[in-house]
Order: sequence, then structure tokens, then C-alpha cells
Amino acid sequence: MSEPLAERLRPRNLDEYIGQRHLVGEGAVLRKMIDAGRITSFILWGPPGVGKTTLAQIIANRLETPFFTLSAVTSGVKDVRDVIERAQKGRFFNEASPILFIDEIHRFSKSQQDSLLGAVEKGIVTLIGATTENPSFEVIRPLLSRCQLYVLKPLEKDDLLQLVHRAITSDIYLKERNIRLAETGALLRYSGGDARKLLNILELVVEAAGSDASEIIIDDETVTERLQQNPLAYDKDGEMHYDIISAFIKSIRGSDPDAALYWLARMIEGGEDPKFIARRLVISASEDIGLANPNALLLANAAFDAVQKIGWPEGRIPLAEATVYLATSAKSNSAYLGIDNALSLVKRTGNQPVPLHLRNAPTQLMKDLGYHDGYVYPHDYPGNFATQQYLPDALRHERLWHAQHSPIEEKLYERMVNYWGDRFK
Repeated sequence: MSEPLAERLRPRNLDEYIGQRHLVGEGAVLRKMIDAGRITSFILWGPPGVGKTTLAQIIANRLETPFFTLSAVTSGVKDVRDVIERAQKGRFFNEASPILFIDEIHRFSKSQQDSLLGAVEKGIVTLIGATTENPSFEVIRPLLSRCQLYVLKPLEKDDLLQLVHRAITSDIYLKERNIRLAETGALLRYSGGDARKLLNILELVVEAAGSDASEIIIDDETVTERLQQNPLAYDKDGEMHYDIISAFIKSIRGSDPDAALYWLARMIEGGEDPKFIARRLVISASEDIGLANPNALLLANAAFDAVQKIGWPEGRIPLAEATVYLATSAKSNSAYLGIDNALSLVKRTGNQPVPLHLRNAPTQLMKDLGYHDGYVYPHDYPGNFATQQYLPDALRHERLWHAQHSPIEEKLYERMVNYWGDRFK
């Protein structure tokens, strides 16, 4: 079995494609474009193993258009220009533009992305980019503005189970083995919604049973045992990218600087993008430390800037400094919970009207309608505070931010109680 199971089972058409029904299900946006035979440039953003590359290949096959592919890890500006030139020469009048698929487009430098702009704008190629990173951070704005953005989700439980059964019953090798699925909990848990990882685990368990096994029973104990014996075998890229960044952030959240430094070193040795690590530190400073120590966000941002300014390998030092500072800092997620509470309230209650006294009144008509009437200017009062209503009328008693137990937040809470009295008690 020289070809991995995940490659042998790669879908060839939309009927075989599993998951992402919000994009390719009946009546969904990408399905409509594909059925119409014309697509525009777009970027697929989602975690590993959810079908980004496969979807691009299916689209090219369905439209019967030339398909060029580049990897941002190994390609330079010259490779991009060569592909664009080949696409331009091979295109006939009024034909659909050739598709240029770029995997890991977030790893392209600014100059590489700039070299794509003209070809995308003129329709010489239709760009399909795939990325596991938020494109707004790494894709230049002019290119992003010329592409639609579609978000792919981790595969759901039913999707993963469908994939396992397909592998057992239709794969050229596995269907010849007597495989019995006794339990699937560990399979699903370790895969984390990643189809490739799921199939790698399944293949590992089957191979470990040996070719002479009369029956292969897959249960939680067997899967866990096999992965403990060979923890990297199911991750073909070797460094378990998402598992390690998860361990890194959880070590910071758990106030363990030693563990956080260890996982940082693992990422550095594994060749992880320093900016990826720096972005996660900024997120952690906001989400896990927040108002308990506002300086954490400043230091994380400074580390991000320093990495971009001084490069590598010296960039490891500000990353380590920020890592230790965040891990040893007081923790609070009150701001994180507060904005989620607010978003939930907005979704639940809709667009509540702004109270009249808070509305801007740049015209006489607005003033006549009562806009701004009754607004109290806090700086005219002692302590720069005056009691008045700021929430919409229907939500005036809602509480969204709740202080947590850290010295800084307790002071903030005391100030709010002093201002607002019972509302904050």
C-alpha cells in the first residue's frame, strides 16, 4: 500500500464529497456556481483535513478547465509568473479561465501575492487559495478584495462515521479485511474533525493488526494503545501543528511557564511560522489574561512587532519573553465572556433602537425630533460621571460584563459599584 488511505479515498466528484453542506449542498453558494459552470476567484479558509484541496480539484474536473497548482511553501515569484504565462498561452478565446490553486496561500510573501494581482484582475486565471490561517492577517488587502472568502468547518460526527464506513467497505485494500467497528469514540476524538487524520488513524490500526489477523476489531482501547505507541504516525506532517499550539496556549492559560516554553521550543524546532506563534500570544493575552493585567496585551503586541523587525532566529527571544510573562501573569477571561454575552444578546434581541438622548443630531430636523435631547455630559459632573441610561430601553437591566477575582478587576468592580450602585451588585 504505497499510496496512503486518505489519498486512495480522495473524492472525485461532489457526490463523493463529505461535509461542507453549507457550501456545496443543494442550493448552496458554491454548488450554484459549479452547476452554472462559472466560478469567481475565492479563498477557502478552514482547519486541516476538511476538504479544501479536494474541493478545488473537484471544481476543476467538473468544469473541465486547465488546473494549475502551486504550494506556497516551495514556490517563488518566478514559479507564479511561469504558471500565469502558461495559463495565458493555453487559453482560447471565450473559454473559462484556467484555475490556479495555491495551497497554504497565507505563506506567500507580499511580493508573491502582488505577482498574482494582475492575472486575477484580468481574468487570466481564476484563483482558488487554501489556508488554515485567517486570511485577513496574511493575504494582502488588494488580493483579498478580488476574492470571495468561504469558511470550511471541521467535519461533524456523522460525516466522520460516513467516511470510516466508506473506507472499510470501498477501499481496495480495507474491504478485503474483516474489520469490525466495536467503538468509534477514540477514532472521532483523536481525529478532531480532520478527515485526513481520521483515515491515518484507521490505517495505522489496521496495519498494526498485521496481515494475518482473521478479524480486526476497532475499539477505543485499541486506538488509544496504537497512538500511544506511535503518536506521530497518524500525523503525516510530523509536528502535530494544531495539537502543539493547543498545548502551548493551554499551558499559558494554566500558568505553567516551563510547559509553555517547552511547547514553544517544539514549534520552533518544527519550523513553525513565528508570526503564527506571535498571533496566538496576542489572542491569549486578550482572552486569558485580559483585564487582570492589561500590560500583557501590550507586551504580546510588542513581541509580534519585534519578530517582524528582527527576524529569525533572534525572534525566538521576544517570543520567549512574552510566553513567560503571559504564563506567570494573573488570569481573567471576563472581557472574552463579556463580548460573547453581548453577541448572544444581540442575536437574541435583534437591532434594538438607540435611545433618543444618545443619538447624534447634526441637523435641525433631528433636534426637533428629540435626538440628543436630555443627554448628560459626564465631564460636567464630579468624578466625570453622571447617571443616565446607555443601553436600549428594552435591555436597560442587562448585565454583560462580570468582574473576576484579580486585584485590578476588583478595583474596576468597586468603581462600577460606586458609580452604578445596585445595578452592579
